[in-house]
Amino acid sequence: MHDVYEPAEDSYLLANVLKKNFSAKDNELKFLEIGCGSGIQIKTLLEIGIKKENISCCDINPLAVEKCKEICVDCFVSNLFENVKDTQGRTPKNNKFLQGAKYDVIIFNPPYLPVDKNEPEESRLATSGGKKGSELVNKFLKSAKKYLKENGMIFLLTSSLTQDVDFGGYEMEILAKKKLFFEELFVWKLR
Repeated sequence: MHDVYEPAEDSYLLANVLKKNFSAKDNELKFLEIGCGSGIQIKTLLEIGIKKENISCCDINPLAVEKCKEICVDCFVSNLFENVKDTQGRTPKNNKFLQGAKYDVIIFNPPYLPVDKNEPEESRLATSGGKKGSELVNKFLKSAKKYLKENGMIFLLTSSLTQDVDFGGYEMEILAKKKLFFEELFVWKLR
């Protein structure tokens, strides 16, 4: 099985954005993190005063889920929204037509780099978002609308190397940027 994605520049940039945008006064909001990895964003939410019972998280990597279960009670294995429940407790596997969304905030620091054939296959799951880097992000953005409350927000991280992101009607705002030697990172707030 693949190792757990450890925090790096992108993780810390997103954590800083969450600290600037939320506080203990937001502790009634419902949060979902897709791709929880090491759990850095969950820890950030808890540190700023978000109630543990208002945070759900998932990851495709069972090792990440096991690690994050120590800090987030509602943590489960899921490929994007595959096992995320709707407001009636149904998953997409047993309900083709979801009856509404339940999350105020969805957080995603996805694999966003274009596939690099020289990268070891084991690490690609954590870094590569498809041929152009955007395929996983676009799949996420298309599905996320079903799980987001009407006035909900998505916090999404992408890179200048991520090509052809389809923001599909979301209102977009860049909240943070970080220039690295080979790319620039962006944290988006989408509505």
